[in-house]
Amino acid sequence: MESIKVHDKSFVPYLKHEEILTIVDRMAKEVYEEYKDERPVFIGVLSGVIQFFSDFIKAYPGECELGFIKMSSYVGTESSGIVFKEMELTKDIKDRHIILMEDIVDTGNTIENLFTYFKETQRPKSIKVASLLLKPDVYKKEFKIDYVGKEIPNKFVLGYGLDYDELGRNLKDLYQLEDGSINH
Repeated sequence: MESIKVHDKSFVPYLKHEEILTIVDRMAKEVYEEYKDERPVFIGVLSGVIQFFSDFIKAYPGECELGFIKMSSYVGTESSGIVFKEMELTKDIKDRHIILMEDIVDTGNTIENLFTYFKETQRPKSIKVASLLLKPDVYKKEFKIDYVGKEIPNKFVLGYGLDYDELGRNLKDLYQLEDGSINH
């Protein structure tokens, strides 16, 4: 892995694809242990979750169903603090066990909005959250992130589904904004 440039920013290698797959595999087995006698519905929060979601589903050994919703709060490398629902939920989840699949949780604003949306309008049997990445230094919400792949520092990351102004999602490895660049 070598450093890369996307738009006007430089990114340095952070996690290789093989390391990510090991984390995803562990998470899938952990979730399965809790839901092996159920058929949970995994809800992918688009668009960043695509690679994680795909690899997680391939590693999940039990029966499951899939759905998607699209939320957004980022402008460039900064969270706007305002969460927008850009696409409706694609699955009926009333009285179902759901696991919200996130690529990354930092401030928790998106997850908080999703919890409110699901509890008030969709009425699932239970809601849990699985996030590949968590930034504990900026996560200040009260509710628990049930399954965390890896805690990372509060630096912008790119690749494996995560983008910088729509570029970089297709990178199989994860990169971190180079020191000296803007943190968020």
